[in-house]
Amino acid sequence: MTTRVARLQLNGAPVWVVETAAGLLPIPGDYPTTRAFFEQGGETAAMALADAPKGDAIDPAAAEWLSPVTQDAEFVCQATNYANHVREVGRDPATIINNVLFRKASSSIASPDTDIVRPAHVRLLDYEIELGLVLRKGFDGPVKVTTETVGEWVGGLVIVNDVSARDVQISHEQFHKAKSYRTFGPVGPWLVLLPPQDESRIGDLLLTLSVNGKVRQRDYARDMIFAPPVTLTELSEIMDLNPGDLIATGTPGGVALQPPSPLVQKWASFLLSPQKRFAMFLKGQLKKGGYLQPGDIMTAAITTDDGTIDLGVQTNRIVAHDA
Repeated sequence: MTTRVARLQLNGAPVWVVETAAGLLPIPGDYPTTRAFFEQGGETAAMALADAPKGDAIDPAAAEWLSPVTQDAEFVCQATNYANHVREVGRDPATIINNVLFRKASSSIASPDTDIVRPAHVRLLDYEIELGLVLRKGFDGPVKVTTETVGEWVGGLVIVNDVSARDVQISHEQFHKAKSYRTFGPVGPWLVLLPPQDESRIGDLLLTLSVNGKVRQRDYARDMIFAPPVTLTELSEIMDLNPGDLIATGTPGGVALQPPSPLVQKWASFLLSPQKRFAMFLKGQLKKGGYLQPGDIMTAAITTDDGTIDLGVQTNRIVAHDA
């Protein structure tokens, strides 16, 4: 049985809670960060309280839901990691031989119901539902992570929306700037702690994202090209990570971005200047539509078909920057 924990703002202070048969109960201990939650026994305390609930339940309506991943965490992401997403951008999944990894600014981490602020200069605002892995244990050197041992490293799962400014991504030729604006990384509502018997079921998780009630993305995590054990092993060869750090594992097909065909891109690269290529791209994308507009409502959910692993529902409204 999974254990669902959350981080709430209550009476002006953050508090960690666990879902129990008696309601949401405060977890004993003081954990100022997600790293502290895992390093200082918060996980053990949460599971014990879930099994034997005691105390006064918190009224969730009286609290503000916060991201269960705090902004001190590293925020590492994978790109082109779902086969159907690779196909929709005009590529063959068989040609994806390298795991594309990048950082997203930790300051983009936001609460699960935050308003997503579209910067004044952004016209192509896109969504990307992703399964987030929150580390229980870090590493400062190479390790070999397998399907059998992934639970040693992954402490919990969260919903992540890797909100992206595609016009910035394409014109600046980089992920970091386009995906790191404040509010571009809502996380939660739940941090779901998995028991050992459910760690092998990550591939059974169904990711679904809707805009204004219409489903845009829907696929199972098993469609990943580079599964979590492979990615964790590779990351350990590159960088140090700590408990509480967040890895977003890529998005399924159904995003608003619909790039020109490879033939058109090749033709444009020979005949047009970079400025004219981008102008053509922008015009084409605006015609296709699908990008997020102020007032749009996104709803994201991740769960197994039988509901035994349920990461909850994340709802966000798009608002325009005041400038």
